[in-house]
Amino acid sequence: MLILSRKIGESIVIDGRIIVKIVRLEGDTVKVGIEAPLDIPVHRQEVYDEIQKSNREALTTQRPKSLPKLPSGLKKVS
Repeated sequence: MLILSRKIGESIVIDGRIIVKIVRLEGDTVKVGIEAPLDIPVHRQEVYDEIQKSNREALTTQRPKSLPKLPSGLKKVS
């Protein structure tokens, strides 16, 4: 792990494409701004963990063998 000291307004550049900037301090909280290309997902750790958990559950959940049939009076829309 790389540990850096940064002041308000200073940035860190990752891979030449991601910029992490210290925006402001509010008490014990550091406000961080992140600029990244749209194809790079950026999540808070707790959100990322929940996404991973949901993905694991989706892989292990049993799917029905066949989809339910439409009632005979309904028409298919294409």
